[in-house]
Amino acid sequence: MKPQKISRRIKSVLAKGVILYGLPLLSSLAFADGAKIVIDASKVENHISPLLYGSCMEDVNHEIYGGLYDQRIFGESFEEAPGMVFKAFKDYAGNWIGADNTVSVSGGEGVKLVHDQVFSDGSIEVEMKFGEKKDVAGLIVRVSDPGKGGDNFNGYEISLNAKSKELFLGKHVKDWRPIHNVKVDIDPDQWHRLRVEMSGSRLRLFLDGGETALIDYTDNAGPLLEGSVGLRTWGADVSFRNLTIKTDGKTVTPKFDAEKTLLGMWDAIRDANATAAFIHDDSNPFNGRYSQKIEYSKGTGKVGVFNQSLNRWGIAVREGQSFEGRLYLRGKDFKGTVHVALQSADGSKTYAVQTINHITGDWAKYPFTLTTNATDNKARFAVWTEDTGTFWVDQAVLMSTGDSQFRGLPYRADIGNMMVAEGLTFLRYGGTMINAPEYRFKKMIGDPDKRPPYVGHWYRWSTNGFGIEDFLKYCEAAKFEASFAINIEETAQDAADMVEYLNGAVTTQWGKKRAENGHPEPYNVKYIQIGNEEVLFNLDDHSQYDHYVARFNALYDAMIKKDPSLKVVCALWWRPEMPEVMERVFRGIDGKAAYWDYHAGGDHPDAGRQITKEIPDMEAKFKKWNPDSTLKCVIFEENGNTHGMARALGHATNLNAVRRLGDFILTSCAANALQPYKQNDNGWDQGQIFFTPSQVWGMPPFYSQQMAANNHLPLRVSEQVSGDLDVTATCSEDGKTLVLHVVNTKKDVQNANVELKGFQRENSTVKVFTLSSGSLTDVNTPEEPERIKTRESEVQLSGDTFDYRFNGYSYTILRFSKQ
Repeated sequence: MKPQKISRRIKSVLAKGVILYGLPLLSSLAFADGAKIVIDASKVENHISPLLYGSCMEDVNHEIYGGLYDQRIFGESFEEAPGMVFKAFKDYAGNWIGADNTVSVSGGEGVKLVHDQVFSDGSIEVEMKFGEKKDVAGLIVRVSDPGKGGDNFNGYEISLNAKSKELFLGKHVKDWRPIHNVKVDIDPDQWHRLRVEMSGSRLRLFLDGGETALIDYTDNAGPLLEGSVGLRTWGADVSFRNLTIKTDGKTVTPKFDAEKTLLGMWDAIRDANATAAFIHDDSNPFNGRYSQKIEYSKGTGKVGVFNQSLNRWGIAVREGQSFEGRLYLRGKDFKGTVHVALQSADGSKTYAVQTINHITGDWAKYPFTLTTNATDNKARFAVWTEDTGTFWVDQAVLMSTGDSQFRGLPYRADIGNMMVAEGLTFLRYGGTMINAPEYRFKKMIGDPDKRPPYVGHWYRWSTNGFGIEDFLKYCEAAKFEASFAINIEETAQDAADMVEYLNGAVTTQWGKKRAENGHPEPYNVKYIQIGNEEVLFNLDDHSQYDHYVARFNALYDAMIKKDPSLKVVCALWWRPEMPEVMERVFRGIDGKAAYWDYHAGGDHPDAGRQITKEIPDMEAKFKKWNPDSTLKCVIFEENGNTHGMARALGHATNLNAVRRLGDFILTSCAANALQPYKQNDNGWDQGQIFFTPSQVWGMPPFYSQQMAANNHLPLRVSEQVSGDLDVTATCSEDGKTLVLHVVNTKKDVQNANVELKGFQRENSTVKVFTLSSGSLTDVNTPEEPERIKTRESEVQLSGDTFDYRFNGYSYTILRFSKQ
């Protein structure tokens, strides 16, 4: 290694033994075995899209309802079916209905019902039968530390796959580890009996009373030796009966006895001296299929309902804060008054109240304003009467006002502003939620109070108060480039009308409707995706690939006639291991689709290696199949299961990989944009921004995104790297600014010698941005919301060659300027 040039200032600091945060420099003697980074700023490799810094938002973890959307009521339309509270079991999501020896559940992503006793060795068996939705369901044993989320527990899983007709054994340690599977002859519409025998680390699986184990497995890698017993489904409607546990010479047959809860997401108010009934009523609702009927027959005191927002986590109110709301009421010869209020969680304190009179026999809207006299982060919204009689409640809305809303729109300002502060340039609205059969654009426009609820994928009782148009309004105000996905089963006519509604002149039929709905100017949407992760779960069903191509072409042709400037995105899951099938799809959409959506991983610090391997292969295939093809790539989801430092580094290496691929990739959207704190109920534990009713903060991936976006330069220049550092270099168009993105995915400090070519600096001051932590699992918390954040500093680095020390587990940006 040749002698290095170190400025006198840095030598002086080192000589005095002073440690400065943001100046991780060493003398040249420390770099004998370090990395070597050579940057040639005169050699431009490719351009980089300014839309690179994207995020993906959907209502996967209540990002919208309970999150960005300022509606503080969760369960606004009273659609939620009354649930059940079990005496000997605890449910972890899902609508479980049971009595005596039988329990049933509708399809959910890994919802669980877990017994409250702990067992070790013995045998467990249960009978099961699939319902309308046929997927995966079965037993979980030796369960510990369960929580909401598909893989959020420790234990073994013994399940049947109704589609592939397989029995399989797997292990969960807050994740999913398949162990073994065998083909079985089952009829999903008939009852089948699963049995597992456990002795120490050995598990044997039996089916339908057979005496020969179909799977015999000994776990020699950290066996789980005790825990509870539970039932689990993954996407299947399923019933279970006759759960039997034999252990220590005893036989236990737990019963699924439960009490029905009254009101779904609402709770009852009923004073001791009042006699009342609460009915989930499907006769003449205002909106959707149900309303809440309240019959106050006799007595004195208060009778009504209250709501505590998302999963009952509370409504945050501040002293002097004003809320505006509305609800729909009707009565049956009801002469009394109804009160609406914000109260403490137990109802003992009232912070604001308004009285509603003149309730008629027909549905009517009753607006109200509540200005609170106290601060409480766990308040509730209450509706009650003190007069006997019968009345109905439906479609309740409560929103903040003024500065609490984002730029005058019905979105939480603190969350909306945090997304802006992240530096996002692109926001995608889509994901598995759009695959729900009832997800349709025309149900999302017009008066939000009259938009129909629907059976959602992530949340069964979804509502349309926030839809595609509302997403576009947010992007317009936030100045994000917007893209959204539509269900592939939209009709061609509806897709054409949608484009006219969004982009058409006010003189068109649907452009006029847009103006009537409050937005005269077109939205000028550029990017629309047809579907999401299509054919992901039907690998071998080639007819599904052909079906997608047919639907893509039908919708594309209809939309492009309305707006030829649209860029339409293919959403079929990219399968490089099936080149013949991919080629057939390619030839069906080539010349029409502008982009093919590729979903990447992001949990591992070296996540960028996957992109580096697979995206160039995708591009090469496109050019092989058609040298003149203009089809390119978008990454609409960088997915994972974590939100800590590992994910921050994974996103940084993904961005480095994308920079090297140039304009073949338009954007890379980290998923998910948002996540409510401790409200994860499906396993996708990967929010960039976390929030509670009163607080918003960034997780480590938020800061890596922010660093990259705030230091965007359009030209990637040559970099040559030896060693373990992941490096890209970018330059401004005028050549006056140079930025190095350096990711150290190793735990130990990485020493590097850096040489700059083709960039003659006049200024030795270098701006440094560093994100680092001692552990890959480190996260920020409400108590320490900025524990891990970007640290900024300036250092003096003279000459064309210098030494630098990169912290372990770090993302570092060095910004050089000629002025």
